[in-house]
Amino acid sequence: MTDDSIALPNRDDVEAAAQRIQGLAVRTPLLESPLLNRHLGGRLLVKAEVAQRTGSFKFRGAYNKISALTDQEKSTGVVAFSSGNHAQGVAHAAQLLGVAATIVMPADAPAIKLRNTRAYGAEVVTYDRDREDREDIGRDIAARSGAALVKPFDDPYIIAGQGTVGLEIVEQTIEMGCRPDAIVGPIGGGGLIAGMGLGLDAKMPGIPLFGVEPDDFDDTRRSLDTGRREANPPGRHSICDALLAASPGEATFALNRERLEACLTVSDAEVQTAMAVAFVHLKIVVEPGGSVALAAALSGRISCRDRTVVVVASGGNVDPDTFAAAIDAVDWSAPPVAIS
Repeated sequence: MTDDSIALPNRDDVEAAAQRIQGLAVRTPLLESPLLNRHLGGRLLVKAEVAQRTGSFKFRGAYNKISALTDQEKSTGVVAFSSGNHAQGVAHAAQLLGVAATIVMPADAPAIKLRNTRAYGAEVVTYDRDREDREDIGRDIAARSGAALVKPFDDPYIIAGQGTVGLEIVEQTIEMGCRPDAIVGPIGGGGLIAGMGLGLDAKMPGIPLFGVEPDDFDDTRRSLDTGRREANPPGRHSICDALLAASPGEATFALNRERLEACLTVSDAEVQTAMAVAFVHLKIVVEPGGSVALAAALSGRISCRDRTVVVVASGGNVDPDTFAAAIDAVDWSAPPVAIS
C-alpha cells in the first residue's frame, strides 16, 4: 500500500491528460519490418517515441504536469531532477508555457541531453551521481526558490501523461485490425509502464504488460519478487543512462505490482544489438535505455512467434559516440537477428 499522502492516478486521469496534450504531443507511429517479422515468426510493432517532442515520451508527462499548475505556481517556476529525457521534457514544456525551469542533471549525462536542456531555456545544475543525491538538491532549490517540484516519475500527473502512450497503442492497433498479445516497455522509475497500464485498461483491458530493465538495475524485478520496493546497490553501471533510477517510485510500484505480468532484464550487449536492429530495419535512432523493450523481443525474453507484440522505443537522445559504439559492437560477419 502507498502512504495516504501519495495519490494514484486512474484511467480518467489518463484520458484527461490526452485532452490536455492534444495538438502538442506527437501521435508517434507504430513501425514494423517484414524482415524482422519473418525472423521472429510473428508480428513486432515498435511504438517510436523517438519521434516525440524532445526525442522521448517524457514530454507527455511534463506538459501534463506543468500545464495543470496554478498561475501562482507557474510564476515561481519549476525545478526537476533528471538524467536527461525528463530534463528536456520539462524544459520544453516550461518553455511553451512561459515558465522558468531549473533542472538538476548528473555531470556525466550524455552531452546531447545537457546541451538540449539548456537550448530549451532551462538553467542546468549538475551533480555527481555517485556522491550526491539529486532529489535532495532538487528539493533544496525548490525550498529556496518557491519553485514547484516536477518529479520524473512518482507524480500522478506525470504518470497520467505517460499513460497516453498506452491510449495511442490501443487506438493504433485497432486501426491496424489487430489486438496485441503482449505489450512491452522500459522501466527506470516506472512512470511510463505504470501509466501505460492505465491507458491500456481504459480502452482494451487485459493485455499482458511486461517491463524491461538493464541487468544490473533490476530493482523493479526484485521488488515484484519481494513485494516491497528494493534499491539498486551503488557503484553499478550500464549504458542505459535513462533507466538508472535508484529504486521504483512509491506510486509507480503500487500500480506496477498490480498490473505487470513480469519484469525482465537484458544485457548491455543485447541493448546494443537492439539499437543496431532499429537502425537497420526500422530506420530510427534509439538510445540505449529506449532499446531495452526491443532487446527483450529480439533476445527471446518475450516470444513473438505466432503473436503480435508491441514494444516501446521510448527515446532517441544518444550521443554519436555511444550510438557508433553500438553499431561497431555488432559482428557483421555473423549478423544477429537478421541484421542484413
